[in-house]
Amino acid sequence: MKILLATDGSEYSETAAKYLTLFNFSSEDIVTLFHVVSEIPYEDEYSKQILHAIKRVSPKILRFCADELRSLPVRIRMEEGEGVPEIEIARKADEADVDLIVMGARGVKGISSLFLGSVTRAVSALSSRPLLVTKPNKKVAGEGMKVLFCADGSSPVRKTADILAQLPFPEKTELTILTMAWSAFGDIPDRFALEVNEAMKDSLTRIRTMEARAAEKIIDSLQTQLSGRFPVIHPAVKGGDPAQEILKHAEEMQADLIAIGSRGLKGMKGTLGSVSRRVLGRAECSVLIGRD
Repeated sequence: MKILLATDGSEYSETAAKYLTLFNFSSEDIVTLFHVVSEIPYEDEYSKQILHAIKRVSPKILRFCADELRSLPVRIRMEEGEGVPEIEIARKADEADVDLIVMGARGVKGISSLFLGSVTRAVSALSSRPLLVTKPNKKVAGEGMKVLFCADGSSPVRKTADILAQLPFPEKTELTILTMAWSAFGDIPDRFALEVNEAMKDSLTRIRTMEARAAEKIIDSLQTQLSGRFPVIHPAVKGGDPAQEILKHAEEMQADLIAIGSRGLKGMKGTLGSVSRRVLGRAECSVLIGRD
């Protein structure tokens, strides 16, 4: 597996590196550590001196990150870039043809669960590569993880399943496959739904039955695909607002990772869909965004 870990030397990048140590990577896996020196839009002598000083620190940032990964048997590569960080990270991911981009969620002090740092948010929009955004985790290496996989049968979800199958999760990791039984009648509050006539009630019952069966088929298909990777798989079907239900379920099960596919917006490469964007911004745990 080829991974690009973008680091800026901050505690958030340190969190991302530590998160990778939870997995059972091998000597066949490659982790490229990438640090981008932000360009300075001036060419005077003073700006050049500042840029030179910053570049002198860059190798130390990369070595510090490499030290965090020393417990892993992976092949580590260290590379520097210069320019607009999010653009350079997306470019490097394509150039190296990586399977996964890993970044730490910088957040905003005091409300870090609600907002992402600008670079992480921009990379999530610019790149069409799968993206793992890490948040602080108390797990230790070798300890089983709890993963919530949000599935709707779409192509991005199948791609997310492929990434989950590649990641070497520790033994005893439990996977919950959550799918939403969304209905065309879902916006009608129950107290008003009672007012529909008997014919509509019968139609609603049939529709809900069809939706439940469709949800079960999605879960059965993904269970077959992932049963070899995860010894324990829990199925779950919910109704309601997808983002809210995903976040609620993740909190209830104390998830270490939420995996979700991103449909994006038609014609806009890499742009996140509304559900994945809300989950990524508000989740208390790390989030894996799968792409088509």
